[in-house]
Formats: sequence, C-alpha cells, structure tokens
Amino acid sequence: MPINLAMNASDRKQVALPHEYEDGILAITAMGGAITTRVLPDNGRAFRFEVIFRTDHVRLRDAPKPPLHFHVYQKEYVEVLEGVLVVELDGKEHVLRPGDGVLTLPRGVHHRTYPLDGGEEKRVRMLLVGEQSSSPYKLELAFFENWYAYQELLFMSGKWLDPIQVLCMFDAGGTYLTLPWWLPFRSWASRLLGIVVGRWIGQLLGYKPFYNEWTTSKTEVKERRLADM
Repeated sequence: MPINLAMNASDRKQVALPHEYEDGILAITAMGGAITTRVLPDNGRAFRFEVIFRTDHVRLRDAPKPPLHFHVYQKEYVEVLEGVLVVELDGKEHVLRPGDGVLTLPRGVHHRTYPLDGGEEKRVRMLLVGEQSSSPYKLELAFFENWYAYQELLFMSGKWLDPIQVLCMFDAGGTYLTLPWWLPFRSWASRLLGIVVGRWIGQLLGYKPFYNEWTTSKTEVKERRLADM
C-alpha cells in the first residue's frame, strides 16, 4: 500500500470548474471566468476546442506566461479567430491574427501560447486541435480539466504547487516541461524526469494524474490513471 502524499478527496471537492451546455456544446470555465473552453466535435482528432481568453480579467492580466513544454506523441494545430495570440516555438515568437490560417506545432518542439491583445472586445478566441494518438499517454479533455482544476485549487487554498503532481499530470498527457537550454539532451532529461518522478515515484506516493471529481468523461481515461478516493 503506497504512502499517500497526494491531494485527498476533501481537497479536490473544494474545486469544481463550471460546466455548462450551450447549444449542445460543453463549455468549461477556468480561472474564475478568465478562460472558457468550448468542447467541439472532435472530427476524429484527440480533441478540438474553441478557447476564449478574456484579456481584461484580473487573473489573466496578472498571470505569468504558461510553462514551456513539448508533446511526444501529438501535433497540435492553432488557429486564431479573434484577437491576437502569441505562439512561442523553440524560442521564436509567432504572432497570430485572424486570417493567418493554421499553425502546426510539431511533436517534440518546445512551445507555449498566450493571448497578446484582445482588442475592443477584450478577448482572444482560438481553435486548438490535437492529433489523435494510439498512446495512452496523450492530451485529451481529461488532462485539461484536471490541470485547470488543480490550478484553481492552488489559487483558492493558497497552497504551493506540488512538482510531483504537475509531473504526474503532464506525463499522463504525453507532455514534458522544458528544461534550461544549456542542459545536454534536455528533451530526453525532461522525459526521464516526468516518467521517473511523475509516473513511477508519484504512483508509489499515491499520486494520480486524473481525479474523478474533475473529470467529465471517465470512459476516455484508463482506470489505472483515475482516482476516486
């Protein structure tokens, strides 16, 4: 029986991201209303989201940039529908606007995205699509739900981020954090860190990447990766 150092159910139940259906489309609100994700029909992809950033929201305006990361098994596709978005790819900034078309984020490329200018409407709207993968370690709706719910828990409780929990979640999504550029073989080192600490050690300590209270579609998540206690 592993020692359980992870979050307990009472902690997780404090947080519930608002889920609403609009014209049959699931809309999930995160960061107190700063980000809304509309879950569109996937059309054979792993996921297909319409993501709306409200650039005048205090939690988004004061937020740091998201962490640089890369995906092992999936490409991502980004298209801006409204406002201005920045996509960093291997240290180079790409500024995307409506009409620029789809930008492909290849597997293994270090990247992050964040809103730049919401214009008069104070919002940035984009399509984010993930390539389908046969690997169980892939990005899917459950990853995004749990990652944003975990951040909400930290915000509400005032607790510090748990690096093992983060590595555990990211590894389950086939995603690994970018290490400093000067580190030799940094992509391999990042994967090793995620697998050894996030997956193996995390499992021994009772961590799970996905939690029942935070996950809409239980069927898309392997039983061994979902905790309900």
